[in-house]
Amino acid sequence: MNAADLRLPVDVPSTALFTDRYELTMLQGALRSGTAHRRSVFEVFTRRLPEGRRYGVVAGTGRVLDAVENFRFDSGVLDFLADRKIVDEATLDWLAGYRFRGDIWGYPEGEVYFPGSPVMRVEGTFAEAVLLETVILSILNHDSAVAAAASRMSVAAGERPLIEMGARRTHELAAVAAARAAFVGGFTSTSDLAAGFRYNIPTVGTSAHAFTLLHDSERDAFRAQVDSLGEGTTLLVDTYDVAEAVAMAVEIAGPGLGAVRIDSGDLLLLAHRVRRQLDELGARDTKIIVTSDLDEYAIASLAAAPVDAYGVGTQLVTGSGHPTCSMVYKLVARADEDGADAPLRPVAKKSMGGKASVGGRKWAARRLDAYGVAEAEVVGTGEVPAELVERQLLVPLVRGGETVAREPLSAARDRHAAARAALPMSATQLSRGEPVLPTEHP
Repeated sequence: MNAADLRLPVDVPSTALFTDRYELTMLQGALRSGTAHRRSVFEVFTRRLPEGRRYGVVAGTGRVLDAVENFRFDSGVLDFLADRKIVDEATLDWLAGYRFRGDIWGYPEGEVYFPGSPVMRVEGTFAEAVLLETVILSILNHDSAVAAAASRMSVAAGERPLIEMGARRTHELAAVAAARAAFVGGFTSTSDLAAGFRYNIPTVGTSAHAFTLLHDSERDAFRAQVDSLGEGTTLLVDTYDVAEAVAMAVEIAGPGLGAVRIDSGDLLLLAHRVRRQLDELGARDTKIIVTSDLDEYAIASLAAAPVDAYGVGTQLVTGSGHPTCSMVYKLVARADEDGADAPLRPVAKKSMGGKASVGGRKWAARRLDAYGVAEAEVVGTGEVPAELVERQLLVPLVRGGETVAREPLSAARDRHAAARAALPMSATQLSRGEPVLPTEHP
């Protein structure tokens, strides 16, 4: 059974109302003016990375494909639009038969991006493409923000595994998406069962302080957990006195105790003390897991500590201070008449305040130096230079309304690790800096 095919609480029958009202009123106006069926090209990009970040991470592509497939105006949705008089009858009639039949190109999930990178390109009639703006941005902005934070945390953690534990710090549906994005960015498991069921991400978890407090003594709690889950379980040792708890944990579970978890206090100091104590007690293979409001900087500060794994919650699901990527969805080219073969002409917003856009249907490629290391993100229109043809970044995701780019989530995870490794070494520095690659417009 494929969990992704099941109707779960983390899915919705239709994504058609995951949109802003003005998408539908624009549609109505375009239908009336006769411009709705002009061939159009929209692009998703960001004008800047969050302050101090060196690269962005594309995440949520697979969820976008799900959302486009489920973008349907069923009778309940149409009744809502009619009752609220949001659009007129002619528009309702058009929406009743809506299916996206255009093409979508994009950076493959897990790829890195920079300011101006056309991370997704949606081509079709204005009517069918404009409606997808909000749901696409909602997914990409959230998931890419979480994946970027996860990537930085993965760099800081090195080879040590990372556990996503943020479900209780965000909306219940966002928690599932965050766990998915974190896995793309380098996390190895999640505490969220819905994410495990929906996306086949490994799940972990044993007990919280409440379990210890429930029992008459810490000893009783540890005994109950070991009896239930076996000596390979992870015991939480900071409810009362850490040193006493560690001694008791090894006494009860034996030297085969799987791990101890520390969730408070001076993690650096405690990790060293606990490691020494475990070794003295003969539990040399018992792991140490640390949690407690970690971010990439806290993880980096523990690099020299005898820590075996990290559990991260709040800072991960909120993008470690940057919960959105500020991606936008802009019309960059359109035809002057109806017809799939009508020639396109560039269009662009001209405004002050840094919100101008660049017109034209774009390609993107990453130029490498003589050592095979990325040195520039090249974004242009028209013909792709011969030397960059094999380095193009956009791949087909949807053709003629049919999804063509389904892949396992592990593929996006592996792709991200490879893309990050191909960047200059300074990309993985946690200190603030400019994007590690310049964006060139030939």
